[in-house]
Amino acid sequence: MATLSVKPGQRYTLPDWHTNSHLISADAERQRSASHQVRQEARTLCNETNNQTKWVEHNNQTRLAERISSVNRWKETLDKCLADIDVEIDALAKVKEAAERALQAKNLPLDVSIDCLMLRESRRAIDLVRDPVEEELHKEVKVIDKAKRELQQRVDEVFRQLCLLQEARQQLSCDHRRKTEALEIDRVCLSLNVNSPNISFKVNPTRVPDGSTAPDEWEQNSQRNKERAEAEMKASTELREATVLAIAQTNNELEAQRVATEFALRKRIRDLERACDELKWQERNTLEEIAEMEGDIRRLEEDLRRKVQDLKVAHTRLEIRTYRPGVELCRDQVQYGLTDETHQLEGTIRALKLKLAESQGALNALYRQLHRIQTDVGYKAGSLVLDNKCMDSRRKLTVSTEKLVPEVDAFNRTTNRELSPLKNGQLEL
Repeated sequence: MATLSVKPGQRYTLPDWHTNSHLISADAERQRSASHQVRQEARTLCNETNNQTKWVEHNNQTRLAERISSVNRWKETLDKCLADIDVEIDALAKVKEAAERALQAKNLPLDVSIDCLMLRESRRAIDLVRDPVEEELHKEVKVIDKAKRELQQRVDEVFRQLCLLQEARQQLSCDHRRKTEALEIDRVCLSLNVNSPNISFKVNPTRVPDGSTAPDEWEQNSQRNKERAEAEMKASTELREATVLAIAQTNNELEAQRVATEFALRKRIRDLERACDELKWQERNTLEEIAEMEGDIRRLEEDLRRKVQDLKVAHTRLEIRTYRPGVELCRDQVQYGLTDETHQLEGTIRALKLKLAESQGALNALYRQLHRIQTDVGYKAGSLVLDNKCMDSRRKLTVSTEKLVPEVDAFNRTTNRELSPLKNGQLEL
């Protein structure tokens, strides 16, 4: 009785029980069907997402590989362009050094020409003449000044072109460095997979970074840098050729002018030597003529003394015969003869005195001419010494012009040899 004190629960009928069993079975069937449907859909979704993920990853891997290949091609292009521009910079720098050496080498000919002009200013009197040598020396100074101005202009142009080449190389180097960094980044990205240790979630990874460029802009930037470098290299090549040509042309002009000046100087030296020889010959002949004239003057003076003595004798005879006595004072033939002798001797003495004065004048003129000849010989000897000094000074210019011109290779038009030690020493001098 104690166990039946609790009120029993609701009682179900047997149909209810069967109905409940059928409901549970139906719900189980329905749930299993829904679960099967979900499982099938999940498997399909997994397969589809796996395939899609693999294809997307594969495509991105391919895109990364293609991008790496594209960047690498541009990097190789920039490598070649950098190598070419380095070669061109070296070649242009060598041409600049050659132009500077040629410009410096013009100082010696200019100093020599000015030295020759200053030396020839020491000529005296009639020898201080504006002869062809002086004209050629002035021409030489003008040619050297013109060559120095042209070479200085070429050096300035080459310097500016070197700056442009360095600027273009800087842009190429910057682009090359960035592409190298981009290649490293993309290769790291290409090497990543699900097992990589350094993968993680990032904050807003799909954002567009500031300064991003479009592929066309990227391509155009590299193409622009390459084209500018090529344009500067082309301009540099033309400038190198023009500079080498200018060096050769100025050296040839200077050499031609040097030859013309030395030819005129040698001709002037020969003329001076001939003039000196002619004057010395005249001096010898004049000295001989002076000696003969002095001898003739001595003979004239001796004859004049004898004629004076003869006149004295005639005068004495006439005077003594005036003392004859009386009729003996006769104008006989002796008187007439002595009178004629006196007149003849007086005329002879006058003629001798005139001729003696004329001879003395001629002797004085000979002495003046001798002094003039000797003075002119001294002037010309001094001029000859000065011109020979000019020739000695110009021996420093006997270096051939070809040694001043850098040899240029016909293929790449770059200097391929250095100046000889002799030339370097002379340029330093």
